[in-house]
Amino acid sequence: MARLDGKDIAFLVTDGFEDSELTSPWEAVVEAGGTPHLVSPKDGSVEGKKGHVQPVDVAAAGASAGDYDALVLPGGTANADKIRMDQDAVALTKAVVDAGKPVAVICHGAWILTEADAVRGRTMTSYPSLRTDLRNAGATWVDQEVVVDDWLVSSRNPGDLPAFGRELVERFAQG
Repeated sequence: MARLDGKDIAFLVTDGFEDSELTSPWEAVVEAGGTPHLVSPKDGSVEGKKGHVQPVDVAAAGASAGDYDALVLPGGTANADKIRMDQDAVALTKAVVDAGKPVAVICHGAWILTEADAVRGRTMTSYPSLRTDLRNAGATWVDQEVVVDDWLVSSRNPGDLPAFGRELVERFAQG
C-alpha cells in the first residue's frame, strides 16, 4: 500500500458536511502515515450533519496551498453550498489546483471546483444531482464508483468511500 509519510493533507469543510466523507478519508490518510489538517472558513470546530464534531486546525483565510501536499473536499449538501460561497475557501482550492497538487472530491464537494473553474477538461463523478453543473463547467461526468483523472480523484457518495480512500492515498503518494 502507498504511504503518505511526511505529507500534509488539507481537508476543507464547514458545518453540514457528510460525516463519513470527512472521517473515512481522514482515517485513510492517517493510516497511510499522512498528517491531515482541517481547514474551514469557520473558527473553533465544525459539525457534520450527523453530529460528528471536529476541531478546525487552520482558518481558510490563513491557509496557503504551499502548506499542503494535497486537498480533500468532502461533501454534504449544506457544507458544499456554504463553502463554495467563501472566497478564501475558493481561493485556496484554486491555488492547490493551479499548483498541480492532487485533489480528492466526493459527493457534493465538487461544487467548489466549479467555483474555482477547475473541472474544465476533466472526467469525473459526483453525486448525480451535480451532473449538469459539472458538465456546464466543462467536465465530462460519468457514473462510476471512483474516477482518477490526472490530479483529480472523484467519487459519488458514502457507499464509494472504500474505493475513494484507496485511490486518494495512491494518488496523493505520487504527489
